[in-house]
Amino acid sequence: MLVIFSKFLNLENEKQQRILNAALKEFARKGYDDASTIEIAKEAGISKGLLFHYFHTKRQLFLYLYDYSMKIIKTEYFDLININERDLFTKLRQVLLLKIELIHKLPWVFQFSAITTYTSSEEVRNDLESKKQEMESMGYEKIFENIDESKFQKRVDIEKTKNIIFWAIGGFANKIIEETKGSELTELDYDGMLEEFDAYLEILKKWAYTQ
Repeated sequence: MLVIFSKFLNLENEKQQRILNAALKEFARKGYDDASTIEIAKEAGISKGLLFHYFHTKRQLFLYLYDYSMKIIKTEYFDLININERDLFTKLRQVLLLKIELIHKLPWVFQFSAITTYTSSEEVRNDLESKKQEMESMGYEKIFENIDESKFQKRVDIEKTKNIIFWAIGGFANKIIEETKGSELTELDYDGMLEEFDAYLEILKKWAYTQ
């Protein structure tokens, strides 16, 4: 893989980041099929020919971006989740704060990852399938690792309850991503987002935990 992208990897870091950020933004806003390599090149300040000198095809660029963004999400999001926090809902709030912090730092990474989750493009769908399953599994394990299950109500099936909570927070994340599609992520109302998330967490907590 590194050999394929050696010309790109030999670029100075500033130029690499301009190209990666331009591509992430274009794919995140428009999806795979509608994204324009002309617009990516223009945003990055290079010619389309030079873009394809580094990445021979649009598909190759997209898959490189996927691996790049998943590596960032792993090291700067999943690996920072506090596994010593045993209260599930405290941990979930911390997880959202980590996500917001990463969005501020690298605005288009999460929206790009959402696009890859729901893309129906025949050109890349099969390539992404196993990669997506691996990332979802990692997220589930990190969130529920070491939680105190004694807090759950005795009447509930704990594994099913954990699944429902995982799907619910995933649904909230997808809702936010859909509502903010095409927006400048650095200008979003993060306080309002956190307030809404807290309200959902409170409902889930009352349902799942012994009062």
